[in-house]
Amino acid sequence: MTTATPTVALVTADPTLLLLTVEEAARRLGVGRTTCFALIASGELESVKVGSLRRIPADALAVYVARLRHGSTEAWGGGA
Repeated sequence: MTTATPTVALVTADPTLLLLTVEEAARRLGVGRTTCFALIASGELESVKVGSLRRIPADALAVYVARLRHGSTEAWGGGA
């Protein structure tokens, strides 16, 4: 008797997207949707409005992470 193995579709990010949904940005940062909205509200993470939609520029994630790294390096005096 042969059993079928279920196929699992992997969700991969489209690297060509210039603007990400809040959910996509949160997934890339490894945080939750609520945390991502809080980062937007505080101004720590750049976002733009496209009509009534809130989007995060893909390059804003790298800027945010670079700021985190720069700030945390100063805080503990470490370096590369």
